[in-house]
Amino acid sequence: MIGTDLSPIQPPWVPPNCKFELDNCELEWTYPDNTFDYIHIRCMLGSIKDWVKVYRECMRCLKPGGWLEHLDYSVILQSDDGSVPAGSAYDEWNAVFKEAGEKLGQTFNVTDNNGLVRRMEEAGFADVQTHYFKLPIGGWPADPVLKEVGIFSKISNEQGLEGFALYVCTNILGWGYSEVQMLLLRMRQALNNKSYHGYYPW
Repeated sequence: MIGTDLSPIQPPWVPPNCKFELDNCELEWTYPDNTFDYIHIRCMLGSIKDWVKVYRECMRCLKPGGWLEHLDYSVILQSDDGSVPAGSAYDEWNAVFKEAGEKLGQTFNVTDNNGLVRRMEEAGFADVQTHYFKLPIGGWPADPVLKEVGIFSKISNEQGLEGFALYVCTNILGWGYSEVQMLLLRMRQALNNKSYHGYYPW
């Protein structure tokens, strides 16, 4: 098992059959044709300029009958009961990342409008299957499992807000630090609004 990343951030406690390599998946891959049975991509939204090129490298390196799995999510928060109003901080958050993605040429909206399927098919993949999940934000679901998932999801979002936004807002969009903090304040208020029954589509 091989994992790749641009940065040496991986933990040392990994199984003996796993190793990490520093690599850029947007470059031509150094692996020979027909190397892997399975390739997994996860949470790369906002990171890739040419998804079709990456998928073509995946196809080249997969053995005949091998599988590519790509797990990503939409940054557009949704609500089935209309409890998250239009113009909420979530809409503002999405607009920030949409604009940043357009400026970078590296979209954060990789899953929207069936984007993954279209790009995989353009790269030559056949039998592209999709499975969608709703990741709740907060403890609003009645189902006890989804409630617990939503609570952990909310905590994860709260702890990651500044890390998600600071570089994007200041270095790409040219915001000031205080302006970013005000956005984060509005997002924290939205995350803690118990009347919002929102989820991210995965």
